Amino acid sequence: MTAPQAQPPVDRAAGLSISGRRFLEEAGIALSRGQPDLAERSLISALALSPHHAEVHRLMGISFQMRGDHAKAAESLRQSVANRPNDASTLMNLGSSLYEIGAIDEALAILRRACELAPSMSSAWYNLGKALKAQLHTSEAREALHHALHADAGHLLALSSLADLEVSIGDIPAAVSHYRELLCRQPDHPGAWFALANLKTVPLSAEDVSKLQSAFNKPGLPADARIPLGFALAKALEDQAQYPSAFATLKQTNELKRSLVQWDSKAHRARIDAIMAAFEHPLPLPVDPTLGQELIFIASVPRSGSTLIEQMLASHPLVEGADEIVDLPQVLMTESHRRGRPFPQWVAEATADDWYRLGQDYLVRTARWRMHKPRSTDKNMFNWEHAGMIRAMLPGARIIRSHRDPVETCFACFRQLFSNQTYYSYDLNQMAAYYVEYARLTDFWLRQHPLHVLDLSYEALLAGPEEQLQRLLQFCGLPYDSHCLDFHLTQRTVRSTASAAQVRQSLRKDTSRSAHYLEQLAPLREQLAAGLAGTTLAL
Repeated sequence: MTAPQAQPPVDRAAGLSISGRRFLEEAGIALSRGQPDLAERSLISALALSPHHAEVHRLMGISFQMRGDHAKAAESLRQSVANRPNDASTLMNLGSSLYEIGAIDEALAILRRACELAPSMSSAWYNLGKALKAQLHTSEAREALHHALHADAGHLLALSSLADLEVSIGDIPAAVSHYRELLCRQPDHPGAWFALANLKTVPLSAEDVSKLQSAFNKPGLPADARIPLGFALAKALEDQAQYPSAFATLKQTNELKRSLVQWDSKAHRARIDAIMAAFEHPLPLPVDPTLGQELIFIASVPRSGSTLIEQMLASHPLVEGADEIVDLPQVLMTESHRRGRPFPQWVAEATADDWYRLGQDYLVRTARWRMHKPRSTDKNMFNWEHAGMIRAMLPGARIIRSHRDPVETCFACFRQLFSNQTYYSYDLNQMAAYYVEYARLTDFWLRQHPLHVLDLSYEALLAGPEEQLQRLLQFCGLPYDSHCLDFHLTQRTVRSTASAAQVRQSLRKDTSRSAHYLEQLAPLREQLAAGLAGTTLAL
């Protein structure tokens, strides 16, 4: 969230002594230099002189915000608002911190109030739009971001956020227009270039290649800018059928990203071994065998068709698509913290009542997704690891193992810059190792729970969409509905930006890429062939 805009001619230091004004000025200078600790020392001195001064508390709140301590920031900002209730800047900062600590409704109300008080303050509208966007209030978010740009046409964060929102709701032409506008204002903007490339459905031109090469090769460019530019450049080169250059750029960019993250394939394999060992014995008989019958979990690695499957399900009148929600990992983390032992070490000790309690916790956390429709999906990227826990907690839930050709999947991940912790994807060897563990564990779930886990192939879906849809809906206990085949017409927010534009198109059979890189991907194919031998996903 952005810093507040000044609102002259208000004398924010009014009521302070000469010494108090000096401390306030010192704090302001320190904050402008990004030194919140230094600012706090001056503000403590100012508060000793004037314990209730609104501006001192406001700057103290900002110093806490800069350190990421939003709980303390909210406390200071509340004290400021108590003495200056109609100050839009303070309200905006308070709303931002309240949002960060999860007080969503109060945060939105306060941000709206800030916009009412200062309708020309672009930062207030931007912060409101950003918060609304995160809560999927897309219409109001779009309006707020337009207000921000009306107040300040050069507000690049608002422009970028608006374009991202338009992608999520399927207005791809508007998104492209705004990304291009952003590039007109800032030609080397890494985020705009990456977002354009990440649409997947919009080809980049030879002119784009030239511009991207210039930006990517700029001396002294920091890694966090070079990496998104590199992924965008690789996509542009591929669009121009320059496949050797595209792969070389991908390799260089992935190596750079890989140097910044850590992932241990041996440790991951040991974790999968531990999960299998924990769930190899029968689970306690459930307290309620129907608990979770309103839930559909999609278990897959990224770039495997999971967003397509969810979009088809979300096109059914009884199903709400919740996307990659994090409620299941949060339930798991909370229980592990309570027990003082990491998952899956405590699984053998969990009773039927424990699993029932965890299932109820998940249902309460996700109830928001079933306010308008009785069923909801969950396609968190770690569901494939947690299918045993899902069966224990929510025995009535359905689980879908979604998978695509292993080579295509691994290469698609290698071509993607992720926003989350998919650290294995930036090295083809590690990507293959990860995929092998996915196959091994999900095969285990299929053997353990053959009536509750559906195996669904992306290629089978392409070859026979109606037949596979019937199979999918029957497994989920849903009546057949032909609207699911017209999924690309469904109006909903899709937060998985890597697939958001693709699911707005009808089924396509031309999405494979590995055939253009047979030589470069030969080692990947060999590793997968060896690792997947004996699994249901063998090459």
